[in-house]
Amino acid sequence: MEEKFSRLIFIPIAAVLFLMIGYQYVCPADSNTCYFRGDDQGLFQRYSSGFELVYTELEADEDLPSKITSKFNFTERDLDRHVDFNIRGEDVMVFLHIQKTGGTTFGRHLVKNIQLEQPCDCMPGQRKCTCHRPGKAESWLFSRFSTGWSCGLHADWTELTSCVPVVMNKRDKKSAPKSRRNFYYITMLRDPVSRYLSEWKHVQRGATWKTALHMCDGRPPTQDELPACYSGEDWTGVPLADFMNCPSNLANNRQVRMLADLSLVGCYNMSSMSELERGRVLLASAKTNLRNMAFYGLTEFQRKTQYLFERTFGLRFIRAFTQINSTRAASVGISEKVRWRIEGLNALDVELYEYAKELFLRRYQYNRQRQHQEERLRRRQERQHRQRMHRTYLAELWRLGGGGGGGGGEEEDEEKEVKVVEEVATTEDYSSQVVRW
Repeated sequence: MEEKFSRLIFIPIAAVLFLMIGYQYVCPADSNTCYFRGDDQGLFQRYSSGFELVYTELEADEDLPSKITSKFNFTERDLDRHVDFNIRGEDVMVFLHIQKTGGTTFGRHLVKNIQLEQPCDCMPGQRKCTCHRPGKAESWLFSRFSTGWSCGLHADWTELTSCVPVVMNKRDKKSAPKSRRNFYYITMLRDPVSRYLSEWKHVQRGATWKTALHMCDGRPPTQDELPACYSGEDWTGVPLADFMNCPSNLANNRQVRMLADLSLVGCYNMSSMSELERGRVLLASAKTNLRNMAFYGLTEFQRKTQYLFERTFGLRFIRAFTQINSTRAASVGISEKVRWRIEGLNALDVELYEYAKELFLRRYQYNRQRQHQEERLRRRQERQHRQRMHRTYLAELWRLGGGGGGGGGEEEDEEKEVKVVEEVATTEDYSSQVVRW
């Protein structure tokens, strides 16, 4: 009698427990199957507070495939950018800072806005921060705000690739032959017309960058190779027409020049080859170097730049990047004729930026698709884990209830309950896909 009574008590308790577990199984805490909400926030806000800063307000990327005009042939190797950056080891991140591309803002993000085990030490009133590896007095970052202009003011690709290894080995007191360092170059690019106008406004206010070294093949350019555009201390107040009329103005095609290997064209010696051939070689070199860099961002796509940097290096920023469109360049009103003139002066930069923009957006698209696949795989693995745990729990619950020694009928009941669990899993999977679609 007592045994029969205990069985009668056990059945409703087991049923209630089964319903509770089933509800948690069908509507787990991290699932959107039974998730009701009134606002429309990002897909990944529910999964991680770390993602919340990054992915909740990305530019509309769901329609991205239809927006990309395919002009260049990129391989999967070109799109798949992931760096196993060993901040504790010997790896160094090198920031190539091109003038008026938003590099100052991005450089500050590198030293003040990355989640690190040992954050950069930025003292108030000082321009440079100390960015040491955890437990070592060695720098992992080569940039304006960490090591200063150690290779010259706004050093270009030609200067940095020959200078950085020597400077870093000297700073860290390492022997060059024995030191196995990985140097990961990064940079920022900007729409050529906006960048050119921004540089003109900067020069108009008194900027010169005349202390830049422009080293190439072990020497700076001669005055004949690179004549000055102005006489006096600076070019303050220069009209746009005069700025455009100087043939040796380094603002022209600056992004291509600073990303190319200048030794391929005789450095600043314009007589080594024709202007047309020089431009062709420089552009091809700049495209190759940019494509092979660990990372580059675009000023016009701040949030996508943040996203791709984080995906590439496996690092996370503390605060989200901000897109600021109200720049000095944006406030300059120019006619179509002047715009065509600027585009002509920067024809190489225009072609490079077109190339860089398509590659950038395709990398973004590729990484978003990979991330969606990773999320689906994670949810599938969690679902399989819950299935295994649920089956184990039911078996243990049945055994504790006395169902383990009663014969084949109870085993059949257990098999039926397990089958119900599998059907619930199928329902949950289908329901989640319906919500996600």
